[in-house]
Amino acid sequence: MSYDVGAVERRRLLGRTKSVTVVGASANPARPSYFVATYLLSSTRYEVNFVNPRLDTLLGRPVYPSLADVPGELDLVSVFRKHDDLPGVAEEVIDAGARTLWLQLGLWHEPAADRAREAGLDVVMNRCVKIEHARFAGGLHLAGFNTGVISSRRQTAP
Repeated sequence: MSYDVGAVERRRLLGRTKSVTVVGASANPARPSYFVATYLLSSTRYEVNFVNPRLDTLLGRPVYPSLADVPGELDLVSVFRKHDDLPGVAEEVIDAGARTLWLQLGLWHEPAADRAREAGLDVVMNRCVKIEHARFAGGLHLAGFNTGVISSRRQTAP
């Protein structure tokens, strides 16, 4: 089974998404999950929730100890956890009734993905939800990409 979800499918998934729950959210501004959290809150229409049993709040929002504690329906679950935790996280995502399991950059776990797909979830691996959303929303310039200037010449210092 192929797990290379194409751009059209990723765009479709993000377009239908109403909420994003970040599992493994960190209060450390140097961590990728923090950067993604700030982007999701400031630049998307998604309802954003955070899961981390060691935090109470993040960016002024409540942080839940587990997916089972997040109120409402879960849609897309973006995972920032170590590789060995992914099978257990996939089971939590399935049990919570989410529609999409999204493993962030650097995360690839075919058995966890197989289990999620068997349960009817869409699965994306080794992709950043922030980068993918920005790509489709025209916001990659926020991270220094896609400035709209195409040139083979070096820019002169201002």
